[in-house]
Amino acid sequence: MSATATVTEPHAAHAADSTSDQQQAQEQPSTVQQLNPYVCLNGTVEKAIRLYESALGAKVESLQRYGDTPACGTVAPEHQQWIVHAALRIGPGVLMLTDATPDRAVPAETNVSIALDFAEPADLERAFAALGAGGTVVCPIMDSFWGAKFGVLKDAYGVSWMFNCQIKQA
Repeated sequence: MSATATVTEPHAAHAADSTSDQQQAQEQPSTVQQLNPYVCLNGTVEKAIRLYESALGAKVESLQRYGDTPACGTVAPEHQQWIVHAALRIGPGVLMLTDATPDRAVPAETNVSIALDFAEPADLERAFAALGAGGTVVCPIMDSFWGAKFGVLKDAYGVSWMFNCQIKQA
């Protein structure tokens, strides 16, 4: 019996410490002001911005090119016009983008999707069609089990987007 008690006591103490740590973390207010997805592309940010403007009504809030920054001396002349940082307002959120330089190229595959939640199904369908042009539909728009219209696609630049619109109950 004492062997069992010896084995479980450290586990119980660890569980109590873990619970205490979680409670302390919940009691402290977060200083995070906003969560922004940051998309890295391989030289196609400018084209992606044009797509997001037309498909989602995105508005450019800021845009800096490599050639306009102190990093310009380390970037090849043919990449000086690439975008080192852009911030796009899409609805209440901000999407940030950057062109990765060829020495820091990013793989096209990712395990992250940008989720868009629409107020109207017609807007979801319009944006899905526009953003999907040249891309790949992963899951066509369908009625989901959670009571929403839902679809997933990868745009022409490899960015994964999830579309959701809660269906209003009559």
